[in-house]
Amino acid sequence: MIADIFEPFGLAFFRNGLLVATMAGAICGLIGCYVVLRQLSYIGHGLSHSIFGGAAASAVLSVNFYLGAGLWGLLSALMIARVARRGKIGSDAAIGVITTASFAIGIALSNRFGQAKKSIDAVLFGSILGVSVGDVVAVAFAGLLAVAVIWICYRKLLFATFDAEVAEVSGINVPRMEALLMLMLAVTILFTMKVMGVLLISALLVTPAVIARMLTNSFARMLWIAPSIGAACGFTGMLLSYYIDVSSGATIILMASLVFVVVYAVTGTRGRRNVAGLTHDH
Repeated sequence: MIADIFEPFGLAFFRNGLLVATMAGAICGLIGCYVVLRQLSYIGHGLSHSIFGGAAASAVLSVNFYLGAGLWGLLSALMIARVARRGKIGSDAAIGVITTASFAIGIALSNRFGQAKKSIDAVLFGSILGVSVGDVVAVAFAGLLAVAVIWICYRKLLFATFDAEVAEVSGINVPRMEALLMLMLAVTILFTMKVMGVLLISALLVTPAVIARMLTNSFARMLWIAPSIGAACGFTGMLLSYYIDVSSGATIILMASLVFVVVYAVTGTRGRRNVAGLTHDH
């Protein structure tokens, strides 16, 4: 019985997937704090769909996944920003048009070129079978990059997050901070979507951060609670997915959703009050 429990740890692909899922949960939890507070959840959802178009094109052209999908995601983000700045349509409409078109391109490529379908399905729903040592290194790099950026730009990001208008008057380049946040968001999605899948990555960006908001009224504490919850959900969800034979992304999100329901029920009014009265203590 004990041998059965530890059986998956003897498989190299599972160990790689477990490491990536744990790190992905932590990174998404960290970036998710800014995503939730800046109300950028829809952008996270849209960028993941845009990057899928690049992933499909990479599979068809036999180009490196991170190079193809990354350039595609960056191009989509720049297009969204440019369209939104013109003012004729809102950023939400720009996201809807551009990212949906990119996602449709990915679907079309999947239908047209059957040889890429398997890898594209893995990107859509997440799969630990395709996680290599290189992916572990890439996700670790993304995590270190996110921590370094937040460490260096903590006060500017904090100010721009809580009061963009005052921050701009105070001399902070808010558009640059927003672009930096968008870049971190795109990098996070790019390096974690192999395990989580395009359709579920936005949930991991939001759920741990929302749980952390219910547990504390301090932004500084939220920045370590959310990654801890994300990492725990990533680890337990990946482990459970092996035994119940369900996709890794779906199991991780179900774990996070379960934690959300429990915390919501336990904290009750106090949790909702924390959400309403979040401060930027540091």
